[in-house]
Amino acid sequence: MTSAPAGAVGDSVDWDFAGVVGAMLARPAAPATEYTRRQAMEELAAAARKAEGPVRELTRMRIDGPVAEARVVDRQEWIRAAAESMRVMTGSPAKPGKVITGRVTGAQTGAVLAFISSGILGQYDPFTSVDGEDGCLLLVYPNVIAVERQLRVSPADFRLWVCLHEVTHRVQFTANPWLAGYMSDALAGLISDVGTGTTGEMVARLAEFARSRGGGNPNEAGILGLVRAVQAASQREALDRLIVLGTLLEGHADFVMDGVGPAVVPSVATIRALFDQRRNRRQPPLQRLLRALIGVNAKLSQYTRGRAFVDHVVGRVGMERFNTVWSGPDTLPLPDEIENPQRWIDRIL
Repeated sequence: MTSAPAGAVGDSVDWDFAGVVGAMLARPAAPATEYTRRQAMEELAAAARKAEGPVRELTRMRIDGPVAEARVVDRQEWIRAAAESMRVMTGSPAKPGKVITGRVTGAQTGAVLAFISSGILGQYDPFTSVDGEDGCLLLVYPNVIAVERQLRVSPADFRLWVCLHEVTHRVQFTANPWLAGYMSDALAGLISDVGTGTTGEMVARLAEFARSRGGGNPNEAGILGLVRAVQAASQREALDRLIVLGTLLEGHADFVMDGVGPAVVPSVATIRALFDQRRNRRQPPLQRLLRALIGVNAKLSQYTRGRAFVDHVVGRVGMERFNTVWSGPDTLPLPDEIENPQRWIDRIL
């Protein structure tokens, strides 16, 4: 796996401090008895094991050897794991050379992770090694408990439903080991050359972007446009690669979750309807801005666009031929093909 170059953005972050600060700032979980917590942890671990077979059967992806057990964690443990994963992704040392700068950026990073931590149900992390195995499936049990209470759905059904999505990500990366390296390479391209161009050139690009936008409130497209405005061409290309891959991975996981769900989750229709309502509800302005800045809104869009891509291709050519998409970087969709799946079929198949 290729890591980001030395001297990249991550080198200025004290990742250990980010984990400590984030854990301190994390919102406390909703009250639950020790019995409830223990039951949720055991059921989530079992659900991850149960989901593996149906997900592999539907996706027709082949994996050699055993799969590591899921790690069932609280918010603080997820934050520390996320900080370590980000350190590995960026190829950075745990402690930067400049202590004060590292602490400041570490605190900022920790604050962002703390904000995210209350909304993460599960996550497959291909960059963390556990017991000598690459990749780790994390399930955040306090958040699962909170959402199933909010939606008033069957806890056992909801826990298995969540695991279907996250186990799909584990299958994607385990069956296609090149994906993690591809992501790391794209990230290296995204955070390299951050000093490209003079300050004047950067200001000029920002001014041109502002004129083209004509003002308005920040949204997903606006934040993305702002990011692109200060990027070099190579960085924009890397960002496109990451967005396309993320859209494919999330859309494919949503497709699999709904494909497997009816057979193994009795109340799947109710869960899906209620979860989509929760996903799409309006947020206060400040929260909408924060969600846009850290990419949460972009991820919600990825579910819809990626799902439409997978629906179209599988509907036209079947799952076996769809799986050509996982052959390597050259068979991934191009940005315009995510929006027009037939172009991908015409080019690849």
